[in-house]
Amino acid sequence: MRNPNPPGQPRKNPRPDAQRVAPSHRAGTCRILLFMNLQDLRKSYERAALDEAASDPSPLGQFERWLQEALKAELPEPNAMTLATVGDEGRPSTRVVLIKGCDERGIVWYTNYDSRKGKELTRNPCAALQFHWVELERVVRIEGRVSKVSDAESDAYFASRPLDSRIGAWASPQSQVIGGRGVLVANAARYSAQFLLNPPRPPHWGGFRLVPDQWEFWQGRQSRLHDRLRYRVTAEGTWLRERLAP
Repeated sequence: MRNPNPPGQPRKNPRPDAQRVAPSHRAGTCRILLFMNLQDLRKSYERAALDEAASDPSPLGQFERWLQEALKAELPEPNAMTLATVGDEGRPSTRVVLIKGCDERGIVWYTNYDSRKGKELTRNPCAALQFHWVELERVVRIEGRVSKVSDAESDAYFASRPLDSRIGAWASPQSQVIGGRGVLVANAARYSAQFLLNPPRPPHWGGFRLVPDQWEFWQGRQSRLHDRLRYRVTAEGTWLRERLAP
């Protein structure tokens, strides 16, 4: 086969009409296309409605109703909720935790008290929670004050966890910088050998309870005219239910 580029001659472009594109230009083009695609994303919310007459007069009752429907729908991790806290400098941060209890006393989750969220909640005991059940086109937002649950409650829940999870609570210095995953593996091996099959609850690990003073239930509707019902505590200690514009 004849070589189209004999030695000593410049390489011929097989497509003279083709224009070379600099890598930075290609990256900029990709960002523009991505931005355009994000702008074009649309979803019409049509699954359900939420009106005052059909809603529960109690926010806890309404939440339990929606949570049960999320469980029946077999959604992926319907117990996952976003927790928002605020640091000393007024800088907010969020992460996903799992709800482990809900009754008239409040909403409970468990964590490492020495983690970033644990320290922020200790210094500023106000927080917000959010559930987003995408498949049901629903969001629940909750705000209130936070305090630690009793040692007895934390002990009981810790004892119910799988053994690997109990060892993990000892092995992970949550939110601290570590040298690599090997640190966690070595810690887990060390604590497994130390505690065998019965690790006690670490003193730095336990539950928080948020006592709500405001709930909001959001149901997606057509034309972005979503349903939003807010429950807030009045000066008399009762719940006031009101509709918010979307």
